[in-house]
Amino acid sequence: MPAALARAIESGRVPSPPQVLLRLMQLVDGEQTTMRELADLVARDAGLATRVLTAANSPALRRRRELDSLDACLMALGTRMVRSIATCLSLRSLFERDSIASPGELAAFWGHSLAVAELARALAAEAGYGRPEEAYLAGLLHDVGELLLLSALGAPYAAALGDPAGEATLPAREAAAFGVGHPEAGAWLVDRWQLDAAVADAILFHHAAPAEIATAGALPQFVWLAHAALADAVPAPGLDGHAQRLGIATALAELRTAATARAAQVGAALGIPLPESLYALQVWTGAAPAAPPAADDASSEIALRLGGMALLQPLQHDILALDGEAEMLHSLREAARILFDLGRVAFLRCRAPDGRLSGQGIDGQPAVFGQFDGVADPAATLAGAAALAGDIRHACGSLPSLADRQFARALGSPGLLCVPMPVVDRLAGVMVCGVDEAQYRDLGGRLAWLQHFGRLAGRALAAQQAARERLAEAELEAAGRFVRQGRRIIHEAGNPLGIIRSYLRLLERKLPEGAEVQRELGVLGEEIERVAGIVGRLSEIPRPAEESGVDVGELIRELLAVYGEALFGTRGIRLEMALPAGPLPVACARDGVKQILVNLWKNASEALAAGQRLRIAASGGVLHNGRPHVQIDLVDDGPGMPLQAMQSLQRPAELAGEGRRGMGLSIVGEIAGRLGIAITCRSQAGQGTSLSLLLPATEAGPPPADTA
Repeated sequence: MPAALARAIESGRVPSPPQVLLRLMQLVDGEQTTMRELADLVARDAGLATRVLTAANSPALRRRRELDSLDACLMALGTRMVRSIATCLSLRSLFERDSIASPGELAAFWGHSLAVAELARALAAEAGYGRPEEAYLAGLLHDVGELLLLSALGAPYAAALGDPAGEATLPAREAAAFGVGHPEAGAWLVDRWQLDAAVADAILFHHAAPAEIATAGALPQFVWLAHAALADAVPAPGLDGHAQRLGIATALAELRTAATARAAQVGAALGIPLPESLYALQVWTGAAPAAPPAADDASSEIALRLGGMALLQPLQHDILALDGEAEMLHSLREAARILFDLGRVAFLRCRAPDGRLSGQGIDGQPAVFGQFDGVADPAATLAGAAALAGDIRHACGSLPSLADRQFARALGSPGLLCVPMPVVDRLAGVMVCGVDEAQYRDLGGRLAWLQHFGRLAGRALAAQQAARERLAEAELEAAGRFVRQGRRIIHEAGNPLGIIRSYLRLLERKLPEGAEVQRELGVLGEEIERVAGIVGRLSEIPRPAEESGVDVGELIRELLAVYGEALFGTRGIRLEMALPAGPLPVACARDGVKQILVNLWKNASEALAAGQRLRIAASGGVLHNGRPHVQIDLVDDGPGMPLQAMQSLQRPAELAGEGRRGMGLSIVGEIAGRLGIAITCRSQAGQGTSLSLLLPATEAGPPPADTA
């Protein structure tokens, strides 16, 4: 894969029509905008879909959950992160006015991608394919490799697109001239997102010969057929025969007309006039973009600095509104990716009071940064030199220190670009970016903007630090108030408790020896002492409960003994179990695991009808993110779970909706997140639901035993 293309793929550098970006900005600025509205817009544009999938599948988010759809990606990012992406895309569109593709050409590409997506979904639905939205996503992205190649290679690739030889021979011409075709480029991008391999295959095979595609799986055939029908790449009789073999009864021409009409309706709603021919960038004429008016060096420098400060202001507002340092750093990484094509970014904090640069305690970046805690001579490293000078430092190939070489290796690049992050009279840290010489040259005049971006990042880091300090002070003050209030309660409650004790002793002396009531008075005295002990502990600051290990197999058996008959037996639900004979120890709190299982079983019992089946299985020896886990599977053949209910697993309880089912699932998701339990859910209407839980195993757990 050519290095320039690899960089374009890494940054997800795919343009969107300005009308789509404008609509995205309007949505994220709206107080009443729902995630569904955002998802609808993202699902209509290959550029936005690429950005969202790239951002959501970064290591910081991907490791926590399975992100296999646009909806799941948007839920993982959240509205504030999407707002930040929208701001960055809008800013980028302002300083990329010399793009090689004109708005008209982008509109043609956009319309073609949208029409192929609509037609692929219609074909999948007609054929009874279980996941028509998967066909839509593959159709939307089928030609995304063209935009990646155009962005990476520029005018030479645009000329290849304008070659009168046309669409049929385009992949072969691309491979001969550039070493890779757009189907391979698009498939590689999708593979990096770890989506279902069939989606990448559909993109890879959409230019296959008719005889070849007939041997592929269903999803590649739907996308191939939609593309061929809209690009007129194959004679109509051959297409009709292929559609019939797929079990599609409706005439292909009728489905094509409907898909094109839907694309035109969306274009009209967004203010994008679509050309008659919806085939992408083939209309490129070869005309060079108009050159900007000449300006002297000083004027250009002033314009860049002032322009950068003004244009990055809304981005600063968005980033400062984020909750928590992890979310803020993730947003800064995505902003650097979009604005400056810096796909590999790490951060070093300036540690007080000695001013050393340290990467400890920062998630979402290579482990070597977490092991770095400064050096004796800061100027010996590139990051230290940037911090001391307060200016950007860059080196490629010959790096000044072994630490720099470690950083470059960890970021997968031959060179480093270090950007200081100052705030007022001190340094918040340094942004360390993996680059090569070509990337550094491409930054050109944007280095001044990058310098200002470093200041923005410094202010964001400082704001998070100040927020943490304020929170710590507030917690300390609240703890002090709690202790003082507890002492007052102890003092005030001590008097009546003392009087009750004295009265009981007096009453005991008045009773005859051996009276039965004396024993009862003794029990009453013990309870008074217990209450006194409880009151006495009111001044203690509560400590979080420590997690303790639990044998999952034994816990499931215990819970089924108590709840099995009430939840499943009386309802006629068939219960199947596959539990190992040996122990399955996990490093989770017993009560938390118990609450998760009972909520999920209750949810299943309410959804299933008499005669339907629930299978509960548990197994050890599962490796996830390099650590052993125990897996619990709950599989039923019931009516399936609606998307909204599945999304409740990722929502906090207060946002999960009004229904008890959504609330119960959101509680499950909340507890699972706290205990480090990964949950995946697959469901299909009328065909059942499959839930899998991955629980961290105790490090010294036994090997998995045979099931019994």
